[in-house]
Amino acid sequence: MRIATVNVNGIRASVRRGFIDWLAEREPDLIALQEVRAPAELVPIEASTGYHFAYHPGNRAGRNGVALLCRTPPIAVREGFGSRKFDPEGRYLEADYDLSGWKLSVGSLYLPKGGRADDTPEELARYRHKLAFMKSFRPYLAKARLAARSRGREFLVMGDFNIAHTRLDLRNWRGNAKSVGFLPEEREWLGSIQSPRTLVDVVRRLHPDADGPYSWWSWMGNAFNNDTGWRIDYHFASPELAAAAQTGGTDRAESYPARISDHAPVVVDYANRN
Repeated sequence: MRIATVNVNGIRASVRRGFIDWLAEREPDLIALQEVRAPAELVPIEASTGYHFAYHPGNRAGRNGVALLCRTPPIAVREGFGSRKFDPEGRYLEADYDLSGWKLSVGSLYLPKGGRADDTPEELARYRHKLAFMKSFRPYLAKARLAARSRGREFLVMGDFNIAHTRLDLRNWRGNAKSVGFLPEEREWLGSIQSPRTLVDVVRRLHPDADGPYSWWSWMGNAFNNDTGWRIDYHFASPELAAAAQTGGTDRAESYPARISDHAPVVVDYANRN
């Protein structure tokens, strides 16, 4: 059972850059997308051919939008996480699937990037927006995981969390000690949502001591060529599902021109459940 997540940074642009070729080559059974950035009627049909497509576009034209694509139809789909403030933004979508012997509840998340905490009032407002989202979303994750367990389902939340958790998760950690995405309160929050008994960082479990594997590189300069990246895209799985992960990492493009997004897909192969 192959499951992937990718921030496409605009599905129409990603299709032009080769998203369909990646999809055909890797053949994931389930995919979470973030930053789809298109009304439902303008999502290219070829981006979901062969899949059941669930989408929460939100109400911000040209921004955000999260989706789930699966080989099997969803049993239930839930938009948002019960927040009047954040649900209209199109940042979280959850669905139940029966796939490869597993009963799953799966979320696709695009957590706000935020702005510099010590910069202009506009940037500070963006940062406070991110912190407020995190505060609101954390108790929901616990609730969703327990609700999935009560229904006999494993829980998996994937997506762009816009936070690098430890020094292993970004190349230039010294230079980014005061950068949004690696601030102490952000890292503490990301640590607080995971543990061996709740949610497991699947790729880190598979690569416990590795730098990266990074999933985002700036379009600017030589960040990609020099592999000066960040690991900010994750699979967080309930323990039994995490233990079934066999291989996983990022599908880093062979070259800068071959990139389908500024993010690379994070792909994990889980053992089928008999």
